[in-house]
Amino acid sequence: MRLGFPSSGSFPGPAARAALRTFVTPGPRMVDEIECVASILLAILLAHLIGAHNVAWAAFTGFVLMRGHVSETLLRGMMRLAGTALGAGLALLIVPYAVRSLPASVAVAAIIGFAGLYGMLTAKRAYAWFLFGLTFEMILLDKLEHPAVNAIAFAETRLLEVAAGTVACVTISLLTTLTARRRWPGPPPAPATRIGWHPDAARHAAQAGVTLALLPVLHALFGIPELQQAGVTIMAVMVVPVSGLGASGLMPVSRRLLHRMLGCLGGGALAAAILFVAQGSAPILIAGTCLGVVIGRHIENGGKRITYLGLQFTLAILVTLVPDSYSDAAIEPALQRLASIFIGMALLEPVLLAWHFLAPRRRSDVATRPAQEAPGSE
Repeated sequence: MRLGFPSSGSFPGPAARAALRTFVTPGPRMVDEIECVASILLAILLAHLIGAHNVAWAAFTGFVLMRGHVSETLLRGMMRLAGTALGAGLALLIVPYAVRSLPASVAVAAIIGFAGLYGMLTAKRAYAWFLFGLTFEMILLDKLEHPAVNAIAFAETRLLEVAAGTVACVTISLLTTLTARRRWPGPPPAPATRIGWHPDAARHAAQAGVTLALLPVLHALFGIPELQQAGVTIMAVMVVPVSGLGASGLMPVSRRLLHRMLGCLGGGALAAAILFVAQGSAPILIAGTCLGVVIGRHIENGGKRITYLGLQFTLAILVTLVPDSYSDAAIEPALQRLASIFIGMALLEPVLLAWHFLAPRRRSDVATRPAQEAPGSE
């Protein structure tokens, strides 16, 4: 009697075998993964040379900006720099006054979060809008937690980190565009489009603003640390295609939250194993970083359904294995990131559920942007 187990010839399945073959088969996918590793290593070097304080953020910038042609990589880098600079500049003007009052902190968290996410969903330069809102929220929440720390220092190091990652990524992308990409070009970029007034996007961004406004309240009541990472989670998972929103973003956002959690768990588990093997050895940590980046990017390139999971896998690797000093490498950053995901989830899901069940059912008939995965939404 056959019990229905797969025969040895059918395991792994065709899709899995094809994915494994691409690890060792020269082609666009392999070139992309090599580009990412080279960009991250150069970003780490540059971040140390210019004195950035969060080397992992420089490494992640060098990873998330990479695209198949230097022109697209450069455009994304310019948008990331511009969005970070504008968000930091506005934060330096507003945050020192806003943190003196809880109502003011709540109000600016909601307003800037709404503006950044709505721009991400509808503007032509969406990525700049996202980094604008994200940077502002991070500086606000960091200042609430560390009132004695100069906000200028945080803004400065964030700009240095983004600059190091951008220069590294553009440099590597230029080299491969002139060499390997001539034979194995990357996929053509999706055209950037601008959407006019969109009520579904506005409602979705307002839900994010309401949730972000809860973070200063949570800090005031309970003093929970590292809430800026919860703010990143809330903004990042709310970046979904406008065409998939309809009357409620509950399902697509919940899916992204799940992928964020699974990616962080998987990347954190691999990073913990590498930390155990390395025992403080910088060469092993660097080699483990390269391995984790290749695996994460391979998952990210495996299909639209798991793109965000692969991105989060890589980010967990970077925040754990790329410390400011290799003598200080530890698993705590990955655990803090996982905790922030649960805090963001605990705040965001009730807001989405309330709208989902209480709002009238309708479908938008406004023209929408083509459905696609959010570009580098942290």
